[in-house]
Amino acid sequence: MNIAEEKLINIASLLEESAEKYPYRPAIIFPEGKDRNGKVSYTHYTFEQLFKETKLIAKALEKYGITKGTKTVLMVKPSLDFIALVYALLSAGIIPVIIDPGLGIKNLKTCIAEVEPTAFIGVTKAHVARIIMGWGKGTINKLITVGGNKLFWGGLTLEELKQTVSNADDYKIMKTDGEDTAAIVFTSGSTGVPKGVVYTHKNFYAEVLTLRDTYGLKPGEVDLPTLPVFALFDPAWGVTSVIPDMDFTKPAEVDPKKIIQAIEDFGVTHMFGSPALVNRVGRYGEENKIKLPSLKRVLSAGAPVPSKVLARFKGMLLEDAEIYTPYGATECLPVTSIGTNEILGETKALTDQGKGVCIGRAVQGVEISVIKISDDVVSQWNDDLKLKTGEVGEIVVKGDNVTKSYYNRKESTDLAKIYEKDGKELRHRMGDLGYFDEKGRIWFCGRKAHRVITDNGVYFTIPCEAIYNTHQDVYRTALVGVKINGKMNPVICIEVDQNSKTKNKDSIKKELFEISNKFEHTKSIKHILFHDSFPVDIRHNSKIFREKLAVWAETQNLS
Repeated sequence: MNIAEEKLINIASLLEESAEKYPYRPAIIFPEGKDRNGKVSYTHYTFEQLFKETKLIAKALEKYGITKGTKTVLMVKPSLDFIALVYALLSAGIIPVIIDPGLGIKNLKTCIAEVEPTAFIGVTKAHVARIIMGWGKGTINKLITVGGNKLFWGGLTLEELKQTVSNADDYKIMKTDGEDTAAIVFTSGSTGVPKGVVYTHKNFYAEVLTLRDTYGLKPGEVDLPTLPVFALFDPAWGVTSVIPDMDFTKPAEVDPKKIIQAIEDFGVTHMFGSPALVNRVGRYGEENKIKLPSLKRVLSAGAPVPSKVLARFKGMLLEDAEIYTPYGATECLPVTSIGTNEILGETKALTDQGKGVCIGRAVQGVEISVIKISDDVVSQWNDDLKLKTGEVGEIVVKGDNVTKSYYNRKESTDLAKIYEKDGKELRHRMGDLGYFDEKGRIWFCGRKAHRVITDNGVYFTIPCEAIYNTHQDVYRTALVGVKINGKMNPVICIEVDQNSKTKNKDSIKKELFEISNKFEHTKSIKHILFHDSFPVDIRHNSKIFREKLAVWAETQNLS
């Protein structure tokens, strides 16, 4: 299908296709509790059941007055209801507003105020927070409570809503225009204020098809999505989704035994895991000599994945299985992809020498350029902006899965988008730095906002940090800039590996300086600090909040 030429599209139609082709196959399998022996018990929807539930909810929403174009905050935990609600909203052309609850009370209030939603669908806890914190006060007038009682705030429970419609067999999915807004999804805010990314139906459709085709996902496969968004894609692919028994806001603290049990119980063939989750499960698997022969592929993204983490998890898989590290962002996913065969066999050695992290080649349908680093608006595209192979600059992307704007944030949109001469087509500035190698691969060098500019030159996070990451006692590192005697200096923060047998940080520091002095781009870094636990994002527990680390570093004695 040529998405660019298709006008009336809606990914809910892909669920309808799955229901028609595979009506009795499990679509969503959800951990409901434990049996008398303490083993996890599950409930499920088949594809036909999920589609029927979706149509019923969509029809009931319209009857209740939540119709096409209504901005609707959705705060429901991953569950059967969550999947059915998202597809119901998309089916009716309603605009779900997706915000990570872990962004913090202040950010949540700001995000909701910016969107000015008129409907709110949430669990009881979310409604209580909404009332106490005043979320959407003055705009929200339609309320639905999921999985509990509506208590004193009124509206309808999800069950009451569904009872307003006796039959939805005649319901037809709305043929939405490809340029219609499909959803507003907020970024994690790892490099600033969370921003609402405006997804059109064309963006969603392109994202779903690109991920499917890039990784060869086929109907009948079984996915373990430890990031909720992948649970949303699975029904469109005809793939069974096994919702893991975990706290989705704390992937770094996941119980490895529960993840492994789910993989073994259902013969999981495909899995997404943040670098923090892959690290935790991989450690457990290595220590207990566990093999996972059903897994064909694993995706890990959200931050660069250390090669030692990849190698450890790869040890649990069959030889022909592979771990892929797709690169992208909330604004555009996927952009590039690379697998462990290429990483461990070739690029790892260069990463360890400070060449950056290879994130692979562009996926089909995405065009990548690297332009000169600038913090200013670039209003119009010109091929002269492109840098030569090997030159570090800002990564810029173009494609059907590239979103066009942030909601109600014109300044942020202007800084992130470059328009073609026709004023219609655009490119997105990823805010990431990198370069092309001679093989056409992109090497990631860190966030533009995280580069440290000093009198002696510019330091890029990933190339610098990689040198220190080679030490056996280091879990992860972060480069930050700190003013010392009025001048900006590069400082390396170290988080020691939890399994480190070396307790003497002075000896670790000495060895780190011995390593860094061998490389031109790190030998001038004279300050190393140890931090017990880096502040990280709520979504992946892997993106390091370097801004917060920089504030902490300024309080340390570095003179």
